[in-house]
Amino acid sequence: MTQVPAAEKTMQILLTLARAAGPMSATKIAKETGIARSSLYHLLTSMESLGFVVPVEPAGWGLGASAFEVGSAYLRHEPLEHQARPVILRAIKGLGFMAPVVAHLGVLRGSDTLYIAKESSSPNITLVTDIGVRLPAALTASGRAMLAFLPHAQVRALFPNASAFTSRTGKGPQTLPELRTILAGERRAGYSSESGFVSPEHSSVASTAFDHLGQPVAAIGLTYRDGTLNHRERDQLIATVRDSANALTQRIGGHRP
Repeated sequence: MTQVPAAEKTMQILLTLARAAGPMSATKIAKETGIARSSLYHLLTSMESLGFVVPVEPAGWGLGASAFEVGSAYLRHEPLEHQARPVILRAIKGLGFMAPVVAHLGVLRGSDTLYIAKESSSPNITLVTDIGVRLPAALTASGRAMLAFLPHAQVRALFPNASAFTSRTGKGPQTLPELRTILAGERRAGYSSESGFVSPEHSSVASTAFDHLGQPVAAIGLTYRDGTLNHRERDQLIATVRDSANALTQRIGGHRP
């Protein structure tokens, strides 16, 4: 028998919310977990203070940013990079006849995109999206590719007010409603794109890979210099990034939601 019942109950709440299709009411959480309502409210309040859950109107609860960060750590860094490298190398090779492009693998780290792998079709390409660099997720194609598949409550937890947004070049979303409008369109399209949001005269497209729970775990992005691709080549770039994300999803045993 466990000697830490509060810890066990906390894990039950997290697992119940993770497996749910969306936010749940306290009544439903209590029914699913068997936790008494009086104890449940104390646990939810404590979990909220640490960012593991967030209240969602009307009278519901969803996973918070801390829960997502812990969950995504399962495939972060070396294991995920090891699985992704053959995929991004294949993408670069398939695009070798085009203008120079950079392929990179990004994961969400709070409201930032953290880049953990990078391959270039030419040694002469220099970008800020180097390994270990963190950039605002709302500005990067890779970041938004992942944000587009998070529940609204988690996006709101990551971007609670105007101070959570930033700008590098004077472009990009600066409010939550603006970000949500962009994310909705990119979710429908199956890929995200940005032009000049991160670096002037450079554009990127990205698509997300999913884990075994259908949650966005990483994104593969391709960056190129503006004016170096025609419309047909850009369409091929988009197809490549989507195919690459799907390939990574399969390699890690994931599935699309």
